[in-house]
Amino acid sequence: MIYFLSDAHLGSKAFDRSFARQKKLCILLRRMGKDATSIYLLGDTFDFWFEYFIHDRQKKQYSEFFHTIRHLVHKGVRVHFFTGNHDMWTFGGLQKKTSMIIHHHPYTVTEGDKTIYMAHGDGLVPHPMENYFSAAECRKIRKFIRLRHFFHNSAAQFCFRCLPPAIGNALGYGWAKRSRLKELAHPVEYRGEDKEALVLFAKQMEEHHHNDYYIFGHRHIDLDLQIAPQSRVVLLGDCFKLWTYAKMDEHGELELCTFTADDMKKNEVD
Repeated sequence: MIYFLSDAHLGSKAFDRSFARQKKLCILLRRMGKDATSIYLLGDTFDFWFEYFIHDRQKKQYSEFFHTIRHLVHKGVRVHFFTGNHDMWTFGGLQKKTSMIIHHHPYTVTEGDKTIYMAHGDGLVPHPMENYFSAAECRKIRKFIRLRHFFHNSAAQFCFRCLPPAIGNALGYGWAKRSRLKELAHPVEYRGEDKEALVLFAKQMEEHHHNDYYIFGHRHIDLDLQIAPQSRVVLLGDCFKLWTYAKMDEHGELELCTFTADDMKKNEVD
């Protein structure tokens, strides 16, 4: 079995019971590990992750997650970590700590006879944007893309790495908290097939190169949409509010699932 999940936003200051959410995620990952060959974490696993030149003691808050991932890798499960717009700043430390396979860019893989295109989803829009979105929406997208380019700038990253972790984390977690609270107060629901950027992006890609599945995180909505006779777009939802994920069996059949309170109780019995 192959599993896909995204947007756990571990460590978020916008929620209470942060360790309880980490524990729930680890329970889900261990359940997946019972029959998983691969697990794909498609971005924003952390609400903020940055690796400084100075040792960051605050990373200890993720000890249970690190232990769970190392256990899965030791069992032979291939765990893939995609950087998102909240946790792109890993420079080798996370891989060394967990042995996960790190992806900084979209990734295409063939599993069985199915080809899967995967990405966190931030910054992926159809081109030209003006053909799909209003002028106001285009301005908003361009603003996000400029900010994304700044976050990826090597000089800016070097300067931030020089900060004491206490200062860098205060800035990073504060920024992430504001973003999360804004989203919770004004959630962006599914816009429809002709307005959802990731659906439009996948359709445009499909015109030039076929993939059986396009799987994304980022949007915090769950969606399984057929866009061509043999092609589907899957938006994974999240693992802090919806607790949704996808799984694909050995026949290439993929379905969206929800990790429920009953599943948690089953784990206690197991």
